[in-house]
Amino acid sequence: MHDAAPSSSTPRPEYSRAFRLRRAQNWLTLGTMYAAMYMGRYNFSFANARLSETYGWNKTQVGAIISAATFIYGLSAILNGPLADRIGGRKAMLVGAGGAVVFNLAFGLGAYLGFLGTGTVLLGYLATVWSLNMYFQSYSALALIKVNSGWFHISERGVFSAIFGSMIQGGRALIYFIGPLLVLALPWQFVFFVPALVMATLGLLTFLWVRDAPDEAGLPALDTADASSGYTGKVDFKYVAKVVFTNPVTLTIAAAEFCTGFVRHGFEQWFPRYMLEAQKLSLDSPIFQKGATGVVLAGIAGAFCAGFMSDLLFKARRPPVAFIGYVLQVVCMAIIWKAPSLNLVIAAFVVNSFSISIVHSMLSGTSSMDFGGKKAAATAAGMFDGMQYVGGSVVGIGMGWLLDSFGWGAWGPSMIGFSAVGGILMLTLWNARPKAHAAQTAPAVPTPEAPSADPQRSSRTGTQG
Repeated sequence: MHDAAPSSSTPRPEYSRAFRLRRAQNWLTLGTMYAAMYMGRYNFSFANARLSETYGWNKTQVGAIISAATFIYGLSAILNGPLADRIGGRKAMLVGAGGAVVFNLAFGLGAYLGFLGTGTVLLGYLATVWSLNMYFQSYSALALIKVNSGWFHISERGVFSAIFGSMIQGGRALIYFIGPLLVLALPWQFVFFVPALVMATLGLLTFLWVRDAPDEAGLPALDTADASSGYTGKVDFKYVAKVVFTNPVTLTIAAAEFCTGFVRHGFEQWFPRYMLEAQKLSLDSPIFQKGATGVVLAGIAGAFCAGFMSDLLFKARRPPVAFIGYVLQVVCMAIIWKAPSLNLVIAAFVVNSFSISIVHSMLSGTSSMDFGGKKAAATAAGMFDGMQYVGGSVVGIGMGWLLDSFGWGAWGPSMIGFSAVGGILMLTLWNARPKAHAAQTAPAVPTPEAPSADPQRSSRTGTQG
């Protein structure tokens, strides 16, 4: 299934000052753009309870919107991966941002103007519009990973994925902080209007400053020493399909990401409502605000912890770090299940956010670059992230029905088994690392190799490690 990791880590490359400055401009802009996209995705959780209050919808009906949109995201990510590999990450991000702006505005306006009534017509409209938003949102992760795969050597991707993970959490933090304020101070539909404005602004900066690879920014090409390294043949659907869809390692990661999706979205889409209904805390409660702040900061810490552990402790291996994240999830869900006290529940929320961030940054964020390589990174990201959202689609209408039928006591235990399965799958990949190609024109299963001494040249000088 995979090769054991070598005894020493891949040497970290040296870069010129010009390279570092231009790369910083690229990833700061791109990371902030993706953070803005998160604002236009996680804002729905703050409208969850308002939809029930305003229109009399139960949790199952609101959950139907979540399920439809999340499933569309997952399916779209899988299908759009090869497209993003073909058109490039920059264009894919611009397409995604444009659509997300339009459909965030459409969701808010459809509810704000009130011309669709309060029944099934409105419910169908909102489910359709939010699904279209999530279709365009699916381009964002593919685009981010596609661009980064061309700018970062395999030996430094864990740490830089941590930096990107923290920036992504920044978008989540912003909506967690301003979401309650918008819902309480203004018509709740503004929780969709404000992210649309932020995404439009960052989209313009992405158009101006982001480039897909160093050579497109006037710099020497970079050999990233990943699964695409050494391949000189045609990059088409056949190539990316062979690299991603027939590799036992990538298929195992995809299965684990389905489990991640159930836990991640089961937690993130419903925890504000849990605090309102199960713990009787208002959105402007100091306890809620501190808990939300802790959840976001823990997400940032999880991304950094995962990045440094994978690059330095586990020598650029990602599955061992993801395994740790899954174990922590099991513990946290058990605490939420038993709910011994409010303080322990909030602590479990914080640690669970930490553990979800660990898994997400290692599998969707980093493994997709490693095992897809820079030529198929978007396809790998699409499969990993897509399967995560397919798993997450179950916790919309499914979780809503569960909560309507059995109450909040069923929330925590419903997610434990999925984390346990994800952890077991990571054990089977403990030593998995990508393999690079020998110089050739026909695609082959990736094999590891030593990097070029000069990381800014595209020629191969190493041999299999």
